Amino acid sequence: MAAVVGTAIPFHRNMPGGFLPEAIASNPVTIEGKDGLVVLGRRPLNAETPPHLLDEEVTPTSRHFIRNNGIVPQEMDPRTWRLRIDGLVHRAMSLSIEDLRKRFEVVTRRLTIECAGNGRASFDPRVLGNQWTLGAVACSEWTGVRLADVLKAAGVKDNVVYTAHAGADTHVSGERGKPPLSRGVPIEKAMDPGNLIAFGMNGGPLHPMNGAPLRLVVPGWPGSFSQKWLTRIWLRDVVHDGAKMTGSSYRVPETPVAPGEKVPDSAMTIIRSMPVKSLITTPRTGLAITGRTLPVAGHAWAGDGEVARVDVSIDFGATWQPADLGLPANRHAWQRWSAALEFPRKGYYEVWARAADDKGVSQPFAVAWNPKGYLNNAMHRISVRVT
Repeated sequence: MAAVVGTAIPFHRNMPGGFLPEAIASNPVTIEGKDGLVVLGRRPLNAETPPHLLDEEVTPTSRHFIRNNGIVPQEMDPRTWRLRIDGLVHRAMSLSIEDLRKRFEVVTRRLTIECAGNGRASFDPRVLGNQWTLGAVACSEWTGVRLADVLKAAGVKDNVVYTAHAGADTHVSGERGKPPLSRGVPIEKAMDPGNLIAFGMNGGPLHPMNGAPLRLVVPGWPGSFSQKWLTRIWLRDVVHDGAKMTGSSYRVPETPVAPGEKVPDSAMTIIRSMPVKSLITTPRTGLAITGRTLPVAGHAWAGDGEVARVDVSIDFGATWQPADLGLPANRHAWQRWSAALEFPRKGYYEVWARAADDKGVSQPFAVAWNPKGYLNNAMHRISVRVT
């Protein structure tokens, strides 16, 4: 932030979570092709979508959140883009996007992507990182080819343990050859047919800020696994140790810890499947109504699992009523839920939503603190005034 305002910020440690310096906030960033996103950082650019703008079952490209770790590449020509598949394979390949279209089955899927740090702004004590509130999640319609099909064509060797991914973005430091992010997944996850090498988004091309012209979509796991501006996938016989794969990056404590507790890197484990979660997308929080009835709706998702139920409460969790829950359009798509609420009298109310997955695990009331601010799946709540 100091680089953006042009000087040091002496009292920066006193700035509340989620605040931007007024010099930045009063000069909002315009992102071509994006609508209504709230910018959390400019270098790298990161922006989230307010919940009420995520009401559609398929998230429009204009409202898909932006999570960048580095500087977006300048060249994104799909005609000249190449993807290299190498490492521990029997047949290394260099593929154009047209090669992918011609050689492999093209599929379209609705897939939920969520940043592991979504909800970080609610952590107390505060933790470092982008202060995401609720909007670092989306469920767009992606078109591409199955990652598993491409890896099978290359021939996976028997000793492969992990994939490794690379993109064309560059490190914010400007240092040549230093990747901002290089993540990978266990080979078992890589061979899941739900993962895509995507070149299409909602019936059109990928947005530049969402990885154009080629990216991975690894649904159910943190969005950092879904490498953008994808240029290379190589297979390794060890757990990948690329940028933001080691130390505490995208890791949580192996056992629960107290808020503010120091945790050594050796006691941290890589995040895999995301937890069950729900979002109230209609109405917008702060609504005032004159009647006593109110329809509410939203989405729920559960990492590699499926949502089994969503319940809502208007009396601060004393009682709950079941919401109507739809089926996912396909595996790893979020699920639409809705409910009709009736308020007994005028006054201030909070609507709480709580989802449970197919293993019986439900959202907690409060944040489960960890040093990096990951996996906040506490219940979502909005306020309503009945006048």
